[in-house]
Amino acid sequence: MTIQIGDRLPEGTLAEFIETETAGCTLGPNTFQVTDLVKGKKIVIFGLPGAYTPTCSAQHVPGYVKNAEELKAKGVDEIWCISVNDAFVMGAWGRDQKATGTVRMMADGNAAYSKALGLDADFSKHGMGTRSKRYSMLVEDGVVKQLNVEAAGFDVSSAEKMLAQLG
Repeated sequence: MTIQIGDRLPEGTLAEFIETETAGCTLGPNTFQVTDLVKGKKIVIFGLPGAYTPTCSAQHVPGYVKNAEELKAKGVDEIWCISVNDAFVMGAWGRDQKATGTVRMMADGNAAYSKALGLDADFSKHGMGTRSKRYSMLVEDGVVKQLNVEAAGFDVSSAEKMLAQLG
């Protein structure tokens, strides 16, 4: 079943490649409980099929990087990109996209979290296996307040659409 507006995010983990070691976070891949990360925060999450893929690299991530300050001015604490890739790939892609420190590049290596959200998609015909649908959502304290799932292409999950929804 696909997550809906008003639902609480499911339990699960995501991994992030940490560039700078801090207390509790070592350099390299770190795994986090989603429910811990979202407590008391307003987070924009967007999901996409894969790192380094054309639309994701040319439009989706750059749009959120470009509009990050406007989103934060509207009360957003964090912006996450979730993709079915490993943390090493997500970290490298984040560096290439100049997203480090702006968008948290969260790895869902086995698509477990995408499946828990009901937002997984079969990209086997493209040789990519199970991936994520393209979507965006606004989450407040773990509860979905906005949800935009693409039927095809790239339109409703853009940063500009999320900005409009935030008013």
